[in-house]
Amino acid sequence: MKYALISVFNKNNLIEFANELIKLNYKIISTGGTYNYLLENKIESLKVEELTGFPEILDGRVKTLHPNLYGGILSIRNNNIHKEQVLKHKINYIDIIVVDLYPFLKTVKNKNSSHEDIIENIDIGGVSLLRAGAKNYKDVITISDINDYGLIISKLNNNSVDDSFKLELAQKAFSHTSSYDSLINNYLFKKLNKDSLPDILTLSYSKVETLRYGENPHQKATLYKDDYFEEISLTNAEQLNGKQLSYNNLLDANSAINIVKDLNDFTCMVGIKHLNPCGVSIKGNVEELWDKVLDSDSISIFGGIVATNQVINKNVAEKMSKIFLEIIIAQDFDKEALEILSKKKNLRLLKLDFKNNNIKINKYQYTTINQGLLVQEKDLYKHNIKDWKIVTNKKLDENEMLEAYFAYVVVKHVKSNAIAITKQFQTIGVGPGQMNRIGSAKIALEQAGKKAEDAFLSSDAFLPFSDVVELASKFKIKAIIQPGGSLKDQESIDMANEKGIAMIFTSVRHFKH
Repeated sequence: MKYALISVFNKNNLIEFANELIKLNYKIISTGGTYNYLLENKIESLKVEELTGFPEILDGRVKTLHPNLYGGILSIRNNNIHKEQVLKHKINYIDIIVVDLYPFLKTVKNKNSSHEDIIENIDIGGVSLLRAGAKNYKDVITISDINDYGLIISKLNNNSVDDSFKLELAQKAFSHTSSYDSLINNYLFKKLNKDSLPDILTLSYSKVETLRYGENPHQKATLYKDDYFEEISLTNAEQLNGKQLSYNNLLDANSAINIVKDLNDFTCMVGIKHLNPCGVSIKGNVEELWDKVLDSDSISIFGGIVATNQVINKNVAEKMSKIFLEIIIAQDFDKEALEILSKKKNLRLLKLDFKNNNIKINKYQYTTINQGLLVQEKDLYKHNIKDWKIVTNKKLDENEMLEAYFAYVVVKHVKSNAIAITKQFQTIGVGPGQMNRIGSAKIALEQAGKKAEDAFLSSDAFLPFSDVVELASKFKIKAIIQPGGSLKDQESIDMANEKGIAMIFTSVRHFKH
């Protein structure tokens, strides 16, 4: 007689699967909840305790942890010593293991779950069964995913369950238990409320999709999602039109979303090109926002990505359709706008709820280096203008301070060394990623040109020399926003006073490498 041990929390498609196993002459062994469910559906099975001779105890905490079960799972069928021991102890071989695990993650995400509820949803027996079956994969078919039911039955009917396939199932089972343990580990570490990172870092990500290629066509790439957290992110966006997002699309789109999130207190629209903002605007209706983004840099926006926390309407859609864009991410698209933009079959349209307050943010970000992983807190610092210091003779009024705030949020999202210039709540010049700060300033100021008069220049880090201030004065910049902290701060302050420029120290820098 062949035996299949089934112990599952998720009962979807179980009846059909069990009936197929019975047709294939398998005798089913099951635990309490699964046994009762099968019985209700008129499917006979053996209770686990009929094999173990020991009842479930401790509210179900102990039910499968018994040598009569694990002997039948872990025994190597062609090992004579194992055979003798199995016969001696009257152990039945178990040929199929079907186990999912208690819904730990679902319980954690439920706001009504107590710590005790979460602890009770840490599966012990299920994990042990999967690991035992997977370890002895040559003799045991181990099923950890209910989506594999159909495939398993098909292969059993065709007698095509070979070692290679069973190894694949074993790897999947260990991947499942590894992820499960990682989620538990991270939950418990967070419960400790430590400021430091753990000595051993474990992460769990589930595959979303295989991408067409990576940064370049010769590089393979895949998108994964962290299921533990809920954020305003691409993995939660709904794609309404267009082809699959590429690796580079995802990086650029993520950058655009992060800027909108930082400016979510305002109506906002962002244009991104190669991870840097080429146009950002706030404080206007959706049409005004688009006009300002386009006006910021009408050249760089070509082939770029746009994100907004507003609904795209017909008028904006008509304007956007006149230029080549890769992606538009919006709070929503009205019916007419969707019809207009969907005529471009390759234009990706993504609907994303920027107003979702039910979020749980992962405060860490991860960057790989050769044989290593760098982990740091995300730059989530929220500035309070009241903490800023105007260090020059020239002062700014309340609205001007808000413009300075906007400029400083924008520069935070520009690659270092970074300079951003804004005016009337839109970008007019961006200088990203130069080896020295004056180089970035020249790019931004020359891009702004005559518009730079009475504009605001922000720098992601301190100005080590007075050269940026002197150059800014030639373009009639009104104010400079920087963190301060240079040994030559006074030189910059003196130059600003001499040129009649207001200067703000924020005391917080925003390097972005």
